[in-house]
Amino acid sequence: MLLKRVLLLGCFLVLTAACVSCRSEEVRGNSRVQTTTTASTEISSEALGAVREPETSTNASKAKIATDAAESGVIKSGSFISGEHATSGIARIVNNSGQLVLELDQTFETSPMGPDLVVVLHRSEDVIGSTEPPAFPLREGDYAILAELESFSGGQRYLIPTDVNLDDYRSVAIWCRRFNATFGAATLQ
Repeated sequence: MLLKRVLLLGCFLVLTAACVSCRSEEVRGNSRVQTTTTASTEISSEALGAVREPETSTNASKAKIATDAAESGVIKSGSFISGEHATSGIARIVNNSGQLVLELDQTFETSPMGPDLVVVLHRSEDVIGSTEPPAFPLREGDYAILAELESFSGGQRYLIPTDVNLDDYRSVAIWCRRFNATFGAATLQ
């Protein structure tokens, strides 16, 4: 009888851990997930908030952009949305002593799955919505390439050439030039 209870409890714990592990993989694409494997498995409250209340986290992201813009004199900014691959973080255009610079903040993250990733300014306000899934390909003439992507995550800065008229571009995108696939994009407002 005792052996039967121990086996049932063991099976229950294995299934519970497997279910939480699968769920945390789903959540991982949209937010940072923190798991620990001991007697129980935990998901951070940040990840649970992203699952339960996506609109709240979107509003929090917009509030952060507005606060950061007010503090740093940002010209335009926006949050990344995913295209072909999960992409997140905030993009900002700032005036750095007369030179325009595109900054990707510390929360920026995209997939390392593509070769030849570049950072582009795009004419469309909604790059992902105006292109076709699953690759969300770009048309020549609709974008200006700033540089190769320095890193798949973290803060980065890219100089915007002086001959680029910002009024012509409404978003920034992470684009795989070789396969014409947009990993993610942010509308700049």
